[in-house]
Amino acid sequence: MKKSVKILVISLLSILLVVISAGCYAAVSFQHAKEESQAQVVSTKNQNFTGDEQSSDKELTVMVVGNDSRDDDEDQGRSDTLMVAHYDGKTKQPKLVSIMRDSYVNIPDHGLDKINAAYAYGGAQLTKEVLNTSFGLPINYYVILDFKEFSEIIDELYPKGVTIDSEKDINLDGVDIHKGEQTLDGNSLLQYARFRMDEEGDFGRIRRQQQVMDALIEQSKDLIPLWELPQVAGKIVGRIDTNVPTSLLIDLAKDFLTGKVKPLESLSVPVEGSWDFDDDTPSGSVILLDEQQNAEAIQEFLKK
Repeated sequence: MKKSVKILVISLLSILLVVISAGCYAAVSFQHAKEESQAQVVSTKNQNFTGDEQSSDKELTVMVVGNDSRDDDEDQGRSDTLMVAHYDGKTKQPKLVSIMRDSYVNIPDHGLDKINAAYAYGGAQLTKEVLNTSFGLPINYYVILDFKEFSEIIDELYPKGVTIDSEKDINLDGVDIHKGEQTLDGNSLLQYARFRMDEEGDFGRIRRQQQVMDALIEQSKDLIPLWELPQVAGKIVGRIDTNVPTSLLIDLAKDFLTGKVKPLESLSVPVEGSWDFDDDTPSGSVILLDEQQNAEAIQEFLKK
């Protein structure tokens, strides 16, 4: 064999060895980090989840449920936050649909109730079915995130904090946030997103949640080196309840970490002119909404 050919073969084998080693390291790092975190999240509630088929391999829709599992939570078991995240991998456009927790909808086998009751009745699967029937929203995957885990994940990913321009002075669960720009840790950011004890109620809270999501995306560029991504992804997956495939999660993270994504676009449901309050229902004070009008608004928002 000629010397030049031998050099070429050795070079190719060396490259192959490096690639295999890197892949093995990534897999081991991910699994190790996942196992370390997984003991904190034990859930059998959503094992029956069946996602809707993706309309395109470049587009996906993820239902995000924020759940408060504290013993003193008066709505224990109900979803505190309900959002639907949509991402187009081709255009790199992230979109977010936020649905108010007091929206009065029909829950299969349970009748009319607030939409946040669906999670208590039947977990992610029943909540998905409500989104399907009430708003025509296909759901491919789900993410269930506990308040405590949210705070810890934020501190893990954003060790220097997240910069937020607070709309007003806020006090909730012993956390004081002053009006104006400041840097918040995970717990403070959570309280900012949860606050609704003012004249705006859920409407103001939804707006602040969208502001938080926008800040997280905007400040995610160069957040962590790409070679640390498998280990970080493992820690996150171990702390949340989700059916998003690991490979997909890492691919999505790469887009956000490298700054390839466009600014977040958001929609609040119910949309303006499509709702009214009703204080006289078996579920207490609720938001009556025109489901057809909101379903059309959602479809237009996702397609534009």
